[in-house]
Amino acid sequence: MDVFEAVRTVLAVRQYQEKPVPEDAVRQIVEAGHLTASSMNGQPWHFIVIEDRETMGQLATLARSGPYIAQAPLAIVVGMEQSPFAVSDASRAIQSMILTAWARGIGSNWVGFNNLQDVRPLLGIPENIEILAIVPFGYPATSLGKGLKKRKTLSEVVHRGRWNQPFE
Repeated sequence: MDVFEAVRTVLAVRQYQEKPVPEDAVRQIVEAGHLTASSMNGQPWHFIVIEDRETMGQLATLARSGPYIAQAPLAIVVGMEQSPFAVSDASRAIQSMILTAWARGIGSNWVGFNNLQDVRPLLGIPENIEILAIVPFGYPATSLGKGLKKRKTLSEVVHRGRWNQPFE
């Protein structure tokens, strides 16, 4: 799948098959995050790969917006060192991982964004690392309508040259 096709078709997945994510896919997903560009090459991110069922259940309980984490065969907890660019850089890394997984038929969804402090003691994360997100991964439990997204029209959100000039 080419990059634009992955961007065009990726959807949030919240139900997963009980099929494990192969190790080569896990490695490629993490490597995609690792290879992402970052401001001044700071690379403020840290990724914790979780595959243990019990830990996944605990993460699902701690992340109020992601009870479905418990069903996923894999999750990556994304932490970041303090930096003015950390949220931007780590967010870019998450998107790289999501798109890489999607290109392999593996779905995911961003969980969290603040209020994940309780995850720190569970995973032994030091106080100086802020937790940005938990990203569960797995093969979608149901067939998804790839590319069927509800989006505003380009004319509503894209301007050419200056504000309110049509992009045609």
